[in-house]
Amino acid sequence: MKKIGQIMEDARKEKKYSYGELEEITKIKSSFLTAIEKEDWQSLPSFPTVLGFIKSISSALDIDEKMTIAVLRRDYPPKKLNINPKPDISSKPAWNPKLTFILGIVSVAVVILGYLTFQYIKFTLPPKVDLVSPTEGQVVNGNSVLVFGSTDMDVKITVDNQPVLVDEEGKFSTDIEISSEATEVVIKAISRSGKETTIVRKISIQQI
Repeated sequence: MKKIGQIMEDARKEKKYSYGELEEITKIKSSFLTAIEKEDWQSLPSFPTVLGFIKSISSALDIDEKMTIAVLRRDYPPKKLNINPKPDISSKPAWNPKLTFILGIVSVAVVILGYLTFQYIKFTLPPKVDLVSPTEGQVVNGNSVLVFGSTDMDVKITVDNQPVLVDEEGKFSTDIEISSEATEVVIKAISRSGKETTIVRKISIQQI
């Protein structure tokens, strides 16, 4: 008894059709036509598609469609094939709302932890002071010296033990009276944690 591949091949040769000519008629790729004749099922699509191919070829070659379908069902070995294997999804985590929620919580926790760490380091370090005046070795005319600079807004500033107001931008400025014997100006910055930064600037008094 002939198999489906032999039936298709004999009918095509009887019509003297090449694979290319039969492809033009049926619109089925030559590679699929060849695979059907060789019964190379693994090179073909799923059974419903192959069944459609057989119907089209049967019509083009003038052979009994019911007969070819019956032979196909007999010869087609779906249990031996793995044409469309079930994808292995076990190794690929599925993205879902729960995972999104967890990642969101982790992201927020990282941001908060980073902020708290930054604030803790800032709290425990001595305050930073950018002193503009007086400069080291500055010559001072008269009995006062202008002291100004910037720091953090929550830092307390004293100049020669006299408190100086720090504004909302962290800037401070004061005119300190000095004696003719003064040789330096001492600026102290004290943070909320009690950490202290001391700057000593040498000055030279020029009598007027």
